[in-house]
Amino acid sequence: MTNTPITDGATARLGDPYGACEQQRCEHLATILCAVPHVMQILRATRDLGLPDAWLVSGGIYQTVWNVLTDRPLLHGIKDFDVIYFDGTDPSYEAEDLVIRTVNTALPDLAHLVEVRNQARVHLWYEQRFGRPYRPLDCSMDALTTYAARTHAVAARLTHTDELVIHAPFGLANLFGMRLVPNYGQLNPETYAEKALRMKAQWPELEVVPWQTSEQRG
Repeated sequence: MTNTPITDGATARLGDPYGACEQQRCEHLATILCAVPHVMQILRATRDLGLPDAWLVSGGIYQTVWNVLTDRPLLHGIKDFDVIYFDGTDPSYEAEDLVIRTVNTALPDLAHLVEVRNQARVHLWYEQRFGRPYRPLDCSMDALTTYAARTHAVAARLTHTDELVIHAPFGLANLFGMRLVPNYGQLNPETYAEKALRMKAQWPELEVVPWQTSEQRG
């Protein structure tokens, strides 16, 4: 893992899909996350609790990076840190609630910022809450493909040998390039527009790629 600080030139290369390889982006992302105490605290607690297929995902990662890149306070604009896990053996609310309370106990200083969800039960409540059906997921990483923006689809977890594992099905160039890019695999333009508006207000440097209809995309 490299400890080379990200300069403006290096950031530009990481944000260019052709300017760096994905391994370099993963290494830089790991370097940033390893230097943020509260992120590492969440990753260690999640690992040590032994939650199945558990990852820190989405905003707590990419928004942390944006704050580092723009020299803002580390918690600027971050609503929560999403911890996901997958336990299909018991998709009940009661089982998930027990895990939530266990994580909160392990992270008393961060409990108000950590949101824990069992991905094996999202399809059971999603349509009632958001008005759209949601297919059952196969694993935690399957959830990343359903996020409204490709930029959001990033996950990290810590192994028992303290190796930071990064997963980003759409790559990390948009994260480092501060570009919000739609995910057309999940037809959710309303959520995309809502998130884009909030994020642009928090990070004015952000480039928002407009959601296009299928006709506009050709």
